[in-house]
Amino acid sequence: MFSQLTIISNESIFKDGEAFYCDNIDLKSIPEGLSKNFEIINIGRQSKIKRTHKINLVKNKIASNIFIFLLKIFKTYKDRTVNYLLISITPYTFFAYLLLFLSKKKIFVYLRSNGYEEYKHIFGVFGSFLYHVMFTIISWKANFISCRPHLLNGKSGKIVSPSQLSNKWFHSHKKPNLNKIQLLYVGRIKVEKGIFSLLKIIKNLNMDIQLTIVGAGKNNNNHNLEQKNVSVIDFENKDDSIIQLYDAHNIFILPSFTEGHPQVLDESLSRLRPVIIFEEISHVIGNRKGVFVSERNSTSLSKTISHIMNNYYSIEKKIINNTLPTKENFLKEISNAIKGN
Repeated sequence: MFSQLTIISNESIFKDGEAFYCDNIDLKSIPEGLSKNFEIINIGRQSKIKRTHKINLVKNKIASNIFIFLLKIFKTYKDRTVNYLLISITPYTFFAYLLLFLSKKKIFVYLRSNGYEEYKHIFGVFGSFLYHVMFTIISWKANFISCRPHLLNGKSGKIVSPSQLSNKWFHSHKKPNLNKIQLLYVGRIKVEKGIFSLLKIIKNLNMDIQLTIVGAGKNNNNHNLEQKNVSVIDFENKDDSIIQLYDAHNIFILPSFTEGHPQVLDESLSRLRPVIIFEEISHVIGNRKGVFVSERNSTSLSKTISHIMNNYYSIEKKIINNTLPTKENFLKEISNAIKGN
């Protein structure tokens, strides 16, 4: 072990006996992966609702309110070797930063998505202003780690390439069934993920399609997701099961309004399946081949789907040439950023 690292996030964590669960895969894989090089304490918010991913760590601490949250962070001060990693900038991690500001500890902040856009989408113009204030104050002392250069907003920081891809994602590919248009969405059932916007567009599509929604949090949401040609299944936290789902569909669709580095995009491409995104997140494409941008309406989406289906195998040949990040390399990058390598 090199030192103690306390990971602080806004993530809702559910405790079931001695086991802890979260919905965001990053909040499982990052603490677990970094535990090979650091003694990890993982601090998050208490959830009363069962979550998807089991966090395989010994030291998970959850708080039912902001005061207990800050108290648990304060109790980690006594270890002189402790450093801190804040996951994203949120009100909870912002107050954690204020608590830590006067300490001599190193504070790292991992930027996973565009907070300006996320807060604007949820809270309007005030949301962008709120995020700007938090970002500006945190930037006084924080050591930034980011999945995209533009998220740094001109500040310096280490750039990493997030990934959950193990070797098995790149092997044993299945030939797609092109007899019917089969769309797949894998992700959380949240308004900002654009899934409800997508359902409205699907209703107006004059095409014979099937959309499968694999949603973390589906059972925790009262929204009625199912409609004609749409099926909803629970997320199963197993690589083999998810790989089979990608293989059983021919196009992946990501309708989010805002994203940083969506890992489902790379998952789909690793299985040689084309991806459709909407224009709000066109910045996520980078140099990837096989990702197509649609306007957020049924006419544009219909044209995009038709183009992919009519040129499927030529698109597949381009996807094969992608160089995609792996989970092993990502964890090495973020570990080195914290250790100063």
